[in-house]
Amino acid sequence: MTMTKNEIEEKAEVESLGFWLYILSDLMLFASLFATFMVLRHNTAGGPSGADLIDPPYTLVQTVALLASSLTAALALSARKHGLMRQLKLQLILTGLLGLVFLGLEINEFREILAEGYSWQTSGFLSGFFTLVGTHGLHITIGLLWLGILLWNLYRRGMSDALGRKLELFVVFWHFLDIVWIGIFTIVYMFGVGVS
Repeated sequence: MTMTKNEIEEKAEVESLGFWLYILSDLMLFASLFATFMVLRHNTAGGPSGADLIDPPYTLVQTVALLASSLTAALALSARKHGLMRQLKLQLILTGLLGLVFLGLEINEFREILAEGYSWQTSGFLSGFFTLVGTHGLHITIGLLWLGILLWNLYRRGMSDALGRKLELFVVFWHFLDIVWIGIFTIVYMFGVGVS
C-alpha cells in the first residue's frame, strides 16, 4: 500500500513530535541526575573523592573524541544537503568510530575505578557518579546502535527522504548527548578536581 504525500508528511510530523517529547523527557532525566549528583558529591563515606579518582588529561581526550564526533555528524548532514553520498558515509563512519573511542574510554575509566575496589555502593558520591556518567554512556551506546542501523539502511537502500529525516533526528540526538557531556565534564570532572 502506497502512502500519499500528505500521509507521508503527517507521519514525519508525528515522528518529529515524538522525538522532541523524548528529548524533553531525557532532559528531565539528566536534570534530576545532575541535581542528585550535586547533593551527593561530597558524601564520600571515607572513600575516594572526585579529586582522588579523576584524571583530567584522560577526561579531556574523552571530551575531544565526543565533540569531534559531533562535528563529523554535522558534516554528514552537510554532505547529504549537497548530495555527496560518499562523504556522507565517511562522516557517519567517523562519527561512529569517535563515539566508540569515547565509549571505550568511559568503560575503561569505570573498569579502573572498580579494579581499585570502589563501586556505586561505596559512597553517595560514587553512586551519583556511576549513575550520571553511566546513563550518559548508555545513551551513547543507543546512539551508536541507531547510527549502525542508519548506515546499514544507507548502504542497503540508498538515501531517501525518510532516511534523511531519521539522519537529522539522529544528529540532533548526538548533539544533545554532547551538551549533556559538557555538563558532566564541567560539574563532575572539573568540580571533582576542585576547579570550582
